Amino acid sequence: MTAAALLESDFATLPDLIRAHATERGDRLALAEAGGELDYAGLDALMDRVAAALQRDGVKQGDSVAIVAAASIEYAAVFLGTLRAGGVATPLAPSATGEAIVAMIADCGAPITFIDADAATTLAGQRIPGKLVHLKSLGTWLAPEGAAPAPVTIAPEDGFNIIYSSGTTGTPKGIVQSHTMRWAHIARNSAAGFGDAVTMIATPLYSNTTLVSFLPTLGWGGTAALMKKFDARGYLQLAERHRATHTMLVPVQYQRLMALPDFDSFDLSSFRFKTCTSAPFSPALKADILKRWPGLLVEYYGMTEGGASTALIATMFPDKLHTVGQPLPGHEIRLIDDDGNEVAPGEMGEVVGRSPTMMTGYHGRKEASAAAEWFDAEGNRYIRHGDVGRLDEDGFLILMDRKKDLIISGGFNIYPTDLEAVLSQHPAVADCSVIGVPSEAWGETPVGFYVPHTGVDASVEEIRDWTNAQLGKTQRLAELHAIEELPRSAIGKVLKRELRDRLAASAA
Repeated sequence: MTAAALLESDFATLPDLIRAHATERGDRLALAEAGGELDYAGLDALMDRVAAALQRDGVKQGDSVAIVAAASIEYAAVFLGTLRAGGVATPLAPSATGEAIVAMIADCGAPITFIDADAATTLAGQRIPGKLVHLKSLGTWLAPEGAAPAPVTIAPEDGFNIIYSSGTTGTPKGIVQSHTMRWAHIARNSAAGFGDAVTMIATPLYSNTTLVSFLPTLGWGGTAALMKKFDARGYLQLAERHRATHTMLVPVQYQRLMALPDFDSFDLSSFRFKTCTSAPFSPALKADILKRWPGLLVEYYGMTEGGASTALIATMFPDKLHTVGQPLPGHEIRLIDDDGNEVAPGEMGEVVGRSPTMMTGYHGRKEASAAAEWFDAEGNRYIRHGDVGRLDEDGFLILMDRKKDLIISGGFNIYPTDLEAVLSQHPAVADCSVIGVPSEAWGETPVGFYVPHTGVDASVEEIRDWTNAQLGKTQRLAELHAIEELPRSAIGKVLKRELRDRLAASAA
């Protein structure tokens, strides 16, 4: 079946799409990185060799295959070859501790794990369940050239991948996502122009944020340009060299790119489609990108677990930059109170959502899966997003904060994002975050952290007083601390738990 016919069908697998692209235009560039390139014919053949080797080593259909490494052509080939063998790709964060990585490998039951040199250092001395293969010696592990795996039949509900939550609030949970879910990500991008795209991949391949642009790029036959590690100037140089058309970045990456003094000197005229997700995206930053960076800008809001996703086409709705947009077609959002009842129109509530892209559940954790669900009166299943928000009169979602980050001080609800929005406006503040800490007098009280702006002189006390002068009495910061850099996950989320731990350690 041709690639066009597959893409027009009700369901197709990514390995089949890649094979069709290899057959029809095998010399089209599929993957590019600083050290090399691979066309679709070469990728298809490499996937066959990976899949055959996995089957040779006893990997059965439905088994997990773990990968702990930075993005590379070899990484992508192992991920995709796992799917062709009928396995479940399980990319793990190399930034996690050795103990945490081993725990995730054990949790998913992977009989084989692929690592790079950095991961090997992290895992030194650890007892790894199953077999270990170094990506640097992948060539000696692969099945011979021309090898073909035993064919497998993949059903829509079969596992495609397991993504482990970031662990910012506790032990990472394995989120099982099906081929149906990933097919929906590919199919819904019919108008995004991925067929002739050159997509910059500058976030880790273990992140769902990355996969929602990486997978459609290959599904439609475009080119994915991989960066092992993001740096702002290197990104712009690579984008200029490859004439990049598409990208998915997180807000902190956009922030660093736009802050470069010579940003405007780079030729970015080839860009057609820029997206953002995973963390709060300030209206001022969106406006700056619209002004200075060509191409459509779309902000997506959603979660790895599925739920519902929204999209803000910022280029079309410049008056809605304070929102995260409207639900995508086929996606539904409702807002509920603490008792699980829907709130009245215009009122704030916890976001719950449903869509064709919901997770099957957390791997091996029935109770956690149940806790993440909400059912309406008709028995329809929704996923709790953990965010508090409200819908405006046009159905655009305005996020207030993470429910777990809500500060209740003296009986009043305080949203850290409101305080951060004020604090960030001080010229001496380059980056900031606000957390709630226990207080005998108020139950909780807000404490701020900020990264000083180079070249702007202001004391902590001056910044705190300036900020508090613009806040309500119940919102005022009890403390403010200067910090060299905010702790962030690989996709830019501020790790507020680490800020709380740091504060507790300094008080001990």
